Amino acid sequence: MTASFAFLRRHLTVPGLGLCLAIAASLGAAERVQVTLLATTDLHGRIYPIDYYTDKPAEVGLAKIATLVAEVRRESPGALLLDCGDTIQGTPLVYYHHRKDQTRPDPMMTVMNALGYTSMAPGNHEYNFGPAPIAKARRDARFPWLSANTYRKGTDETAYTPYLVKEVGGVRVGILGLITPSVPHWENPENYAGLEFRPLVSEARKWAAVLRGKEGVDAIVVTVHCGVEEDLATGRLPPGDFPGENAALALAREVPGLDVIFLGHTHREISALVVNGALLVQAGRWGDRLARADLIFDRGSGGTWQVLAKSSRTLPVRAEIPADPAVLALAEPYHRATQAWLSRPIGTTARPLDAARASLEDTALLDLIHRVQLEAGQADVSLAANFNPRARIAAGPVTVRDIAGLYIYENTLYVIEVTGEQLKAALEHSARYFLPYVEGKTPSELIDRTVPGYNFDIAEGVSYDIDLRRPRGDRIRNLTFRGQPLAPGQKLRLATNNYRYNGGGGYVMFKGAPVVQRSSTEIRDLIIDWVERHKEVPAEPTGNWRLLP
Repeated sequence: MTASFAFLRRHLTVPGLGLCLAIAASLGAAERVQVTLLATTDLHGRIYPIDYYTDKPAEVGLAKIATLVAEVRRESPGALLLDCGDTIQGTPLVYYHHRKDQTRPDPMMTVMNALGYTSMAPGNHEYNFGPAPIAKARRDARFPWLSANTYRKGTDETAYTPYLVKEVGGVRVGILGLITPSVPHWENPENYAGLEFRPLVSEARKWAAVLRGKEGVDAIVVTVHCGVEEDLATGRLPPGDFPGENAALALAREVPGLDVIFLGHTHREISALVVNGALLVQAGRWGDRLARADLIFDRGSGGTWQVLAKSSRTLPVRAEIPADPAVLALAEPYHRATQAWLSRPIGTTARPLDAARASLEDTALLDLIHRVQLEAGQADVSLAANFNPRARIAAGPVTVRDIAGLYIYENTLYVIEVTGEQLKAALEHSARYFLPYVEGKTPSELIDRTVPGYNFDIAEGVSYDIDLRRPRGDRIRNLTFRGQPLAPGQKLRLATNNYRYNGGGGYVMFKGAPVVQRSSTEIRDLIIDWVERHKEVPAEPTGNWRLLP
């Protein structure tokens, strides 16, 4: 038995492949090739195995992924390494590079070049910083960015290379890149200026035909920045998703001839899901796993390659897996500069503050975000969410690291004109974060885990109760503005962020609202500036909202 078939016998996870292996074993004289594919996704700027917000070790990042990749390549030297996007955004390290010091090559591309990546499909968060950082990262990459459904607006010209063909042992493998078309629902228009994002299924069908026809590939591998669109148990769309945002199942069901689909965007781990003959695999997030798929090809008497067997799994990054020293050395200048920036003191606080219960009660930390948004936007009301429940600030000095851990996204400030009716609709939408009331259960036990915490917006500038005993859509009670009941027609200046203004999280009630003011400075930096000016982070919450009963 060959080494590759011994490997398959140990690790095949797809049901029904035992028969395929039996057939393969009986064709001893036939020519066979194993193609090994590795994939990462949603790395979000993680290289060092560290949580920059707490300055503590974390079992994530490209330095540890590099060790796993090296292990696989010792066994399969020709393994292709792919990425499914949301790569250049997400940690203070990449933020510092994009906003504070652009003199060096992009840190993620630098490391990915060293690891020998074959290609990358960009994700929606690539657009957080605007066109210039994307262009720089693409220049710095020694591998193509693939996105077959991203076009120059109003044309049939793709903005990226749509696909790549790699030959492995004589087998032609087509790699197709795709992105969720929902980018405009979240991003400022200038960040994707001149681009349009077309539906996933129709574009995949179009380019798969090109790969099978013109390119004559023997297999099609899709790298797509989207996830599985349905709850596999109920078949329902997850709350807050836009139609078409995630379409992995539709791709497998409606586009014939796809062999492997590497997924991203939803931060899930999927080791082996077979749909219509396609193998769906997803590597989690942050480099906490490496996805692997193996395809066995047989060339029969007709001379054409056929997929004889396929398998997949995800390789977890565990504590005992060492970080690759070469990767650490390569990223060390970026890491050192980031740590120096994060460690800079900017103010003080009289007592410890944390965000652990910020979705259950009013807290001083979330009120800090509100204070800054209200002041910077000269607004009547502010909306903000608890982006990081693990945010902690010890009594004493407050550093940039503390604020970076409180506000972890690159959102910018929007001040829009809304009515009392729109604000109430937003608060009712937010209150779907809690399940229908069950007597005897605490609010924390009623949290709907299908609704991300970052989509539970809390308001400041008004007072209100969320009555969990009421049905969803009718939970907001005692909503007042400046001591008076808020009238449906009352005009308000509302401070929010670009993600919400563009409808992110299903807040469609704000779409098209008049923009009174907007800032190009990230809200995180507005908070840092506020603390530097005021020197003290207030330690007491305003107590303007509460959960009932």
